[in-house]
Amino acid sequence: MNLSFLPVLPEIVVLVGASVILLVDLFLTDARRHVGYWLAQFTLLVAAAVTVRTMDIDVVRAMHGLVVDDLVSDLLRLFSFVAVSLVLVYSRSYLAQRGLFRGETFVLILFALLGMQVLITANHFLTLYLGLELMSLCLYALVAMQRDEVAPAEAAMKYFVLGALASGFLLYGMSMIYGATGTLAIDKVALAVLADTENRVLLVFGLVFVVSAVAFKLGAVPYHMWVPDVYHGAPTAITLLIGTAPEFAAFAMILRLLGGALAGAEASWTGMLVVLSVLSVTLGHVVAIAQTNLKRMLAYSTIANMGYVLMGFVAADVTGYSAAMFYMVAYVLTSLVSFGVILLLSRERFESDRLEDLRGLNARSPWWAFVMLLAMFSLAGMPPTIGFYAKLLVLQSAVSAGYTWLAVVGVLAALVGAFYYLRVVKIMYFDAPVDRSPIEARGDTRVLLSANGLALLLFGILPQPLMGLCAVALFQAQFY
Repeated sequence: MNLSFLPVLPEIVVLVGASVILLVDLFLTDARRHVGYWLAQFTLLVAAAVTVRTMDIDVVRAMHGLVVDDLVSDLLRLFSFVAVSLVLVYSRSYLAQRGLFRGETFVLILFALLGMQVLITANHFLTLYLGLELMSLCLYALVAMQRDEVAPAEAAMKYFVLGALASGFLLYGMSMIYGATGTLAIDKVALAVLADTENRVLLVFGLVFVVSAVAFKLGAVPYHMWVPDVYHGAPTAITLLIGTAPEFAAFAMILRLLGGALAGAEASWTGMLVVLSVLSVTLGHVVAIAQTNLKRMLAYSTIANMGYVLMGFVAADVTGYSAAMFYMVAYVLTSLVSFGVILLLSRERFESDRLEDLRGLNARSPWWAFVMLLAMFSLAGMPPTIGFYAKLLVLQSAVSAGYTWLAVVGVLAALVGAFYYLRVVKIMYFDAPVDRSPIEARGDTRVLLSANGLALLLFGILPQPLMGLCAVALFQAQFY
């Protein structure tokens, strides 16, 4: 194979896998839909193996400079493959019970993953936009997969309309940056900004629109309106997908744009990120207290957590970026556990998405109550879980950048958030159960979800390897 294709070989594997499933599914009966599922898992395994095999310490730009293959993109691709694989495992029974365990679901998930990979490796504004739209359009379709239900259709419509608006912001901002610098290549834009040869006023206007689009994709306030409605209205399996793997793509997007292309204009965008961070951690935690629906509560928790991610970017240096990357990994690991338990408790014609559905979970299953407790502790940032070190790193990066007051706001907001996370623990351990039926799940789901939950504890006790991996990746990547 031509060496120029090696940096995009994982994307080629995912594309081929999705196409094969699309064709094979035409010849499968309903009783053999599991073939598409295993083909999807095999595709993810091969893509992960190829990513590891082609991993290199050098930064490689390929496809005429349209993509970049560095350690950051390799790690984010690997994390995305693992997250999507776990999503498929956790949601297998849920999808089968609701008639969604079929080829088009797996194809859309893999094409959404392909968009994430294109976004993660983008080194050009056009590549970045192509990956973003491919990912977004597939997610819109997945949200609306239950065509006969009102809530998913409404959620998909809101997601689509607001997503189209954010895409328009991004394109308009990119066009202004192009007008100011004369190029769409991320590395060349960075050099133009550092050389101070661009039209500064036009660049700042473009920057505002780009940051607005990035804030929408992250779900940061005041661009958060879609998050609670989509989390609540979408099938829980799709909510799990939206809340995990795409977050890595969103992180890559903000890293390539702000930490890469616009690194020389940090004085113009750090102030905007400070405002977005403060609003997100404050509103997210406060509004979550009033929620009685578990999925909406976790949606506002997501908004708050994205505020902490932005807190890492405020530092505008490699240390802050690595802290934000570690935080994103910790958040996705925790979301996989929390939504995985919700899927575990769901049955046919029963969505376990209300707080009262967790009442007395400890009496029904002490183990799954403990796993959910670890997830809540991690989201709250309590030791000895990974969430504690995640929050500590981003708060330290904010202090080192001179934003001590921002770190204080983050700590106070975390104390507010601890209330509703601990309320879930109280409901599981101290309330009388309303449902004493046994919790049934496939063996692979039980094993992987248990391992996922214990990983929150393991990385909380021994966080250094993952921290070091994120730091090495960011130091190795070339940001101008």
